[in-house]
Formats: sequence, C-alpha cells, structure tokens
Amino acid sequence: MDLSKDALTLTGSNSDISIETIISIADDNAALQIEQEGAVVLPARFFSEIVKKLPEQTMTIEINERFQATITSGSAEFTINGLNAEEYPHLPEIDSKDQLTVPGDILKQVISQTVIAVSNQESRPILTGIHLVIKNGELLAVATDSHRLSQRIIKLSGADDAVYDVIIPGKSLSELSKMISDSDENIEIQISENQALFILGNTSFYTRLLEGKYPDTERLIPKVSEITVDFNAVELLQSIERASLLSHEGRNNVVKLAINPSAQSVVLSGNTPEVGNVEEELHFKNLEGSELEISFNPDYMKDALRSFGQSEITIAFTQPLRPFTIVPTEDKDNFVQLITPVRTF
Repeated sequence: MDLSKDALTLTGSNSDISIETIISIADDNAALQIEQEGAVVLPARFFSEIVKKLPEQTMTIEINERFQATITSGSAEFTINGLNAEEYPHLPEIDSKDQLTVPGDILKQVISQTVIAVSNQESRPILTGIHLVIKNGELLAVATDSHRLSQRIIKLSGADDAVYDVIIPGKSLSELSKMISDSDENIEIQISENQALFILGNTSFYTRLLEGKYPDTERLIPKVSEITVDFNAVELLQSIERASLLSHEGRNNVVKLAINPSAQSVVLSGNTPEVGNVEEELHFKNLEGSELEISFNPDYMKDALRSFGQSEITIAFTQPLRPFTIVPTEDKDNFVQLITPVRTF
C-alpha cells in the first residue's frame, strides 16, 4: 500500500503475476481521505479477509513507526503486523512502444474458450500456457494438453502492423479473466521480451511469459472429415451430462457415440460395470457420411460444448482413433475445439 497526496496505490505480486490498482482522491465513490503520506506491506490474506468482514462501508487505516496497521470500522478494530515497503519488489518494466486494444468482453470470451485445454502437468511447462500469435490484424489463441485443443481467432482493429508470438501462463489469464468486468470496454495490451501488461481502467495486470517454442498445433487439426453431425450445443451438453453420471463412477470415465447415417441415428451410451449403463438416442439437425463408433472422455466434451454457449455446432469425425473437431456451424474458420478419442477394449 502506497499513499501519496492524491491517491492510494495497491500492489500485489507472486512469482507469475503482479497487479497494481490506483484509487484516486478524485473518485467520489471511493470517498478517500488522506491524512499523511506513507507506505507499508500488509499480509494479503489477512487484510483481504478483514476488509470483507468489516461492519461499515468505510474504514480507517493507521500505520505506526513499527509498520503495524490499525484498521478501524464501526466498533471493530484490528491490528496486524506489516513490513517496510522499501523491501517490496518493484513492478516489471515493460519496454514496448507498441500497444494493442481489445474489447474486454471479447478478450474474456477468448480466454474462457481456450484456457480449458491448458495442461495442468508441469512436466511440459510450455503446455501450461496459452499461445497468442498476433499478425495481419488478427489474434490467434490456442491451447492444448495433448489430449484436446482449443483455438480461437479474432480480428483486431488498428493492429495491422503488430507482430507478436508469446505464451502466457493459463493460470495468469484465468486470473485476468476474473478481473474483467462489464464496464471494462477496452483493454490495452503491451508486450515485452518476458512480460505482458494488461491495463483495465485504473488497474495494471502484469504476467510473465513462458520461455520456449510452442508446438505446431495447426497440423493437429484435420482438414477433411468422413462424417459430420450438426447439433445444438446446449442439447448435446445436457445429454453428455446425463451419460457422465454413470461414467464418472467407472475406472475409465468413457462414453461412446454410435453414428449410423443410413438409419439417421446417433446413439450415446456408457457402460460402467461397477454401476450400470446408459443409452440415449440424440436429436441432431443434420447427419452425413459413413458409420462410426467412437469413444471419448465426457469431461473434455462438456468443457468444449460449454464454450459454444447456445450455438449450433458441427462435429466432424474421420476415424475411430483420430481426433475429431467441434466448430460453430455459422463460423467454422475462427473457432475450433478438438478432442482425441479414447481407445477401448
């Protein structure tokens, strides 16, 4: 906490991200009154929990010469031990003159649609991030954990000359997404050699970049298909959720899709010997191609389907053990989810 004559600056940091937000004395909603300038470091968890539980809308903070903070609100008074702010690490420096602007709602959507495929395994650190490529006035975001892949492309206004190729930790972008509100119309982005900065109003969000080269994911996405089926994303999601009620109790957590174009039939089933089985004939909009039986992890499918919202989708299959793709029926080129099937015996 750094208090100047006209603002309170709050800074938090860990090994991956740093966040700075400024509360101005000119902000009527903050009702900030400054008696004396100064700075202190307070334990984030305790300070946050105390503020949440205070009985009044306003509070008073006083810091003594031993860096102890006394927090008063109504009849409640807390005293917590702080540290000398001079020992707190400085914020990263972003040495970049270029700046991109992305609508807040679009950036939040891109993050939510791709972060689901980020790996949680630190054995391949590069896959714990989202690969962002900016060129030709477009932003391509892609993530994969080697079992599934999410890719989204959006147009950027005023960024025809910008060229970037970076990998940002998925956990960092998940935290950023939580901070983006409906009032954040535009978010400014600056990128340096090892840091990215996102500016949301009075808040600056810094994140480190992952080092290394991201795998060539374009070759993983099939260009042709043998079978295509059109579904409503919500209806299919509800069916998968029903089937997974039993599959989650089994050792493999697998469901099977049986497609029969000649009979115009698509059947979802799951067999969990420990519990029982389930079978449901699915409602679809269009079906073309040859017969196919394919098994997959229902959790991967549910994550993918949720990213499409209320959209109509097209699922394209090639072979029982080859990855299949899910795309919005009306915008097939700019958004794709890919899932690798499961081999069953």
